Amino acid sequence: MNSITKEIKVWDLLIRLFHWGLVMTFIIAYASEDDFMLIHSYAGYTIMGLLLIRVIWGLIGTKYARFSEFIRPPHEALNYIKDTASFKAKRYLGHNPAGGLMIIALLLSLLLTTLTGLGAYGVEGGGPLAIWFSGIGHFGKEAFEEVHEFFANLTLFLIIVHVAGVILGSISHGENLVRAMFTGLKQTD
Repeated sequence: MNSITKEIKVWDLLIRLFHWGLVMTFIIAYASEDDFMLIHSYAGYTIMGLLLIRVIWGLIGTKYARFSEFIRPPHEALNYIKDTASFKAKRYLGHNPAGGLMIIALLLSLLLTTLTGLGAYGVEGGGPLAIWFSGIGHFGKEAFEEVHEFFANLTLFLIIVHVAGVILGSISHGENLVRAMFTGLKQTD
């Protein structure tokens, strides 16, 4: 029996631009962290702007972009992960429960990375937080930098887990999720 597959638009243009823009600016920020502070700072500001746009779009955006569409209780994400391990997970057009949880974890980790980066920059007398943090001293600077580095590395770890999940999801459901994030299209069935 031949079944005709139809594709529908799941990821709108703003979500796709946000996603790939975030990928690029995180790579730039992570790679430039010690040697190119001006580039690193601009990448961090760009990430912060992208996060703001994503939060707004998560509240008012298209169906699959809205947080209400994909935020699920943690037990649903855990059940989905268990089902995925046995290749029995239900397919979702938008984010699955584990993917939704990962999106929230990534957004929070990136937010904490950028905020602690702003704090570290403020201790050095730069950026919008300099007025509050410039007198903190060496210990404060070191503390901000350590916490900033922790969250940057946590974000990198989450990205690796996210990519692994995308690969596993693509294999288990027989679809190219990376292609979908470029085109915005997914098969209905």
